[in-house]
Amino acid sequence: MTKIKSVRTRVWNWTGPTVPPTGNFCTNASDALYDKGDAMGSFRFHQWMTCEVEAEDGTIGIGNAALAPRLTKAAIDQYFAPMIIGEDPFDYAYLWEKMYRRTHAWGRKGVGMTAISAVDIAIWDLMGKLVNKPVFKLLGGRLKEKIPVYYSKLYSGAIEAMQAEAQTAVDAGHSAFKMRFGWGPKDGMAGMRENLKRVEAVREVVGYDRDLMLECYMGWNLDYTRRMLPKLEKYEPRWLEEPVIADDMHGYAELNRGPIPISGGEHEFSLLGFRQLLDMKAVSVIQYDTNRVGGITAAQKINALAEAYQVPVIPHAGQMHNYHLSMANVNCPISEYFPMFDVEVGNELFYYIFEGDPEATDGFLQLSEETPGLGLTISDRYLQHFAIEE
Repeated sequence: MTKIKSVRTRVWNWTGPTVPPTGNFCTNASDALYDKGDAMGSFRFHQWMTCEVEAEDGTIGIGNAALAPRLTKAAIDQYFAPMIIGEDPFDYAYLWEKMYRRTHAWGRKGVGMTAISAVDIAIWDLMGKLVNKPVFKLLGGRLKEKIPVYYSKLYSGAIEAMQAEAQTAVDAGHSAFKMRFGWGPKDGMAGMRENLKRVEAVREVVGYDRDLMLECYMGWNLDYTRRMLPKLEKYEPRWLEEPVIADDMHGYAELNRGPIPISGGEHEFSLLGFRQLLDMKAVSVIQYDTNRVGGITAAQKINALAEAYQVPVIPHAGQMHNYHLSMANVNCPISEYFPMFDVEVGNELFYYIFEGDPEATDGFLQLSEETPGLGLTISDRYLQHFAIEE
């Protein structure tokens, strides 16, 4: 069996045109601070990291990470790459535990786990390519004819613009949508009214026969959310996402006892972190991101745990590493989907760095049975818009 020969990491810095976000674009955790600078700065990321794991026969598996790319690259180069070079990629469980346990003092959450995620994703892509099978086949196979997706953009802005975007998505065949809130606790009752106007306006377009999800991105607090929930109930949201900061598990648990399901987990890490959320009944929907949570190896364990609790898993941010898990798990009913768009927040960079991501048609996307691995290649179409750090 071929062994791992090398690991190559690169940071992709976007230097091309960007769309500046408008005011009240989306609430976020830093809204609680007195800040003279760019309040949206923590919400945007215009860098990405790729991790290429090469086998002795020249086959290359591709992983990636979007959080703290320079720090993640340094962690892989200095700590994780030496642990896997010379090893059999099909010993993926051993390699994951080796990376996790040997850096446990500092690596079990945040940047360390993000780095493990990128390496693990690359290993799964490599395994798929070595056996000429798509990753979802290695995870148990096809459990859906095709994957339903929800349209996830609808950033808070002018009401007319949000309605026009929602109508375009309806016309494209989508049956589920997620919108963002632009106002939070510091904006008082006037901000509440602005939030409610936009929920009502989007509901006018999508109707009540389609799902509507609402996201706070950790920009609210417990008191504010308690006050908002009764006002939102009549709009029948499928869930309210990340209303409080990720570490406030007790806040999530209290809110999740209310009339609107609470979702979260985008900023949680590893199997044991999700066991805490599930034991506390803190979320009704789990939203890990595979390139943060510990990679595909960790994500599969979380999927099995969540299924035992009958809590659905709907991974954050779309992208191929998440789609393969959704295809192969009965407890992953739908996927998040960002349309290709000019670079704004940074989620869009995935389309500019990689080729192979499927495009949604009539609210569904498909994964090929014939394409091995994750089905991604690194694109050269937009190289002029990146400054790449080796």
